[in-house]
Formats: sequence, C-alpha cells, structure tokens
Amino acid sequence: MTPRHRRFQTRAARPKYGFPRKHLLALTLASIAGSLAFPGSRPAAAQEAGYRFRVPAWEGMTWYKGNTHTHTTESDGDSSPEVVARWYKEHGYDFLVLTDHNAFTDPAWLEHLVDSTFLLIAGEEVTSSFESRPVHVNGLGIPHLVEPRRDSSLVATIQANVDAVREVGGVPHVNHPNFGWAFGAAELLQVERDRLLEIHNGHPTVHNHGGGGTPGMEAVWDVLLTAGKRVYGIAVDDAHHFQGEFAPGRANPGRGWVSVKASALAGEEILRNLEEGLFYASTGVELDDVVVGPTRMEIHIAQRGNFRFTTTFIGAGGRVLATTVTNPAVYELSGAETYVRAKVVDSGGWGAWVQPVFVEVVGMRGG
Repeated sequence: MTPRHRRFQTRAARPKYGFPRKHLLALTLASIAGSLAFPGSRPAAAQEAGYRFRVPAWEGMTWYKGNTHTHTTESDGDSSPEVVARWYKEHGYDFLVLTDHNAFTDPAWLEHLVDSTFLLIAGEEVTSSFESRPVHVNGLGIPHLVEPRRDSSLVATIQANVDAVREVGGVPHVNHPNFGWAFGAAELLQVERDRLLEIHNGHPTVHNHGGGGTPGMEAVWDVLLTAGKRVYGIAVDDAHHFQGEFAPGRANPGRGWVSVKASALAGEEILRNLEEGLFYASTGVELDDVVVGPTRMEIHIAQRGNFRFTTTFIGAGGRVLATTVTNPAVYELSGAETYVRAKVVDSGGWGAWVQPVFVEVVGMRGG
C-alpha cells in the first residue's frame, strides 16, 4: 500500500537561467566556493543572518504514487494499454501516464479502470533526434498527439519538443539524457521551460550512473541546480516488458516512481505539484514525511523489515553537506547553502531522492 501522510513543505521559485557553455565550469566552481565559505556556521547564526529555507505550507496533503514513463503495444511494449494499466493499479500505484513513442492513448478508452484509487493521465513520449542523438521528451497531460520536431542543432531540437508539449498545455519532462550518450549538462542548461528531468530510468540500456568520463544523472542535476536552474529529478520505469521473465536485462515495471503530494487524486494538481517539486523520487525506499522549517529539514523514512538507512544531504556543486544513519534524518541550515537536497539509501541498495529546497535571504541585521 502507498503511505498516506499529511505534510510536505518545499517550493520552487522561477528565476531566469540558461547559461552559455563557456560559463558552466565557472558557475559550478563559484557555487562550490560559496558553499565552503562558512564552515563553522551554526543554525542560529543562519537564522540571525536572515538565511532560511523557502517554506510554504502544504497541510492536509496526501502522497500519491505514480509512474510517468511506460510503454504498451501502441509502440514498442509487449502488452496492451489495458494490461499495462492493470499492472500498475494492482501493484498499488495511484496514477499512471502511458507514454508510447509518438502515439497517444486516450485515457477515456480505459475509463473502466479509473476509480477513486487509480487515475490515468494522458501522455506521450515525443520521440525525435538530432543527427545520431536521440531526443525524447515526455508530454504529460496532453490533449492529443504531439508531433515530434527537429531543428538546426541538438539544443534547438530539445527545445522545440519541450515547446511542442507546452503549446498544448502539457507538462514536459526530458528523458534519459545518457541513453545513447545523447546530451548532458551543457545542453540542458540552455533549454528553457523544462522543470522535470529523469535522474533514474529503469531501462537496462540507460546509463544512469554515467561512465567513461561522462557524469551520471545525479551529477548533471547538481550542475544544473548549482548554475541556478530550477529543475526537479524524477525516477521512472520506462517499462516495455510485462510478459515473461522479470530480470535485470529486461525493461520491467516497478523500478522507478514518484510520490507526489496533493490534496486530491486529480490530474491537474498532480502535474502542477510535480512541477513545483512537491514529490520525492524512488527506486524502492518510501518516506513517511518530509518536513521543512525555516532552518531545519527532517526526512521521516518508512521502516521496511529490518532494513537500515543512510541519508546524505547534498548542496551546490554536489557537495556532501552531512550524512546520517538516524531516522528521521535531520539537517540544520548553516547559511552557506543555496539549496539542499537529500538521498536516502537502504541496506538493500534501494534509494529515494528528496527534491532540492532552496535557501533565501530575508534580511540582514546591522547597519
């Protein structure tokens, strides 16, 4: 069963971003230097100086578990949309987006599966390319098929497909940049109007962790955040194989998901809150609650059997700010941070990513 809890407090602002490639290293190094500037700061000093987390109130909301990337026989999956939707419903998911390659499945065709416990949201994997590099952008909450676009450069092609989803009122998320080693932080920094990025994709041919000198998706995420881009990291299945063996070399379901805070199981709110970062992403670890106060973050981890947990709090430049084995895991703001995110890993190797919470200056003491 999906855990239901009441409070998740974080918010995203919308600054301008989009830095030319030549500034990427300088921005990253500057942010790391800023993170090291106050090694002895205490939480009280942070509050006194006017540094605090951006903390809206999200009282009364519930976790809703869902997957935003999966395939059926409408493209290259091995099972019909009904079989796929039933799998997720029967395995405790609250919502699902069917995202076939350049194919649109109207949720109304499967309305007999929709009830108070399960929601289908329309979607598509808008599938394009630039030269030999795949460019795949999911469109969530779209009203109809979105035709893929190509442009004169790799960045322009990514942007064109993000724009195509936005133009019909949908929510884009950029899929698996390390699939085919297609693109990385330098390109993503130049893309606009995208708020969601796959940092974990369950397909066995996606290189989530990077390699051979190419960074993994968590490292790319931190480069984007450090440079000032507000983007949130999602985990997905990218499932194709629902029949036959469930094995590491097959693209099976259940490998990556999100839990979104919302006041109701309603598609519009689910998508809006995804874009506001009101969720965590997971490969198996569940959270009871995430609580953020002005200078304190708490992560309450759902206990499963006798599993043990390690939580790492991460800031600008991917710098490790703190590591703890306690539950709840607690982080106290020092005032040196620009954002704080967290990763929880259990003793079986499963993980969960808490979205970044940004730090603001609300006033300084003295004349």
